[in-house]
Amino acid sequence: MGNTQKPGGQGEGDYEAARRYRKDVKDFVESTDIDKAAHDAAPHSPDEQREMTDAERAGRRHSKAGKEQEMSLGPETKKAGH
Repeated sequence: MGNTQKPGGQGEGDYEAARRYRKDVKDFVESTDIDKAAHDAAPHSPDEQREMTDAERAGRRHSKAGKEQEMSLGPETKKAGH
């Protein structure tokens, strides 16, 4: 079977989209108060925290791995001896 994609078609190898994405991320990071954005995105109540945790778990279940990975959803903690 031959290649049926049109020239310039978008897909996994869309370098122009990758360049636009990198530029947009760079512009965002350079022009945004990241600490304020993180603070604004944080849950504002225990109920909102539960909703966010449930949503993250649901997203992980639908990930490419097909199941939720055993990962802490809380703040990172250092293990003893590391």
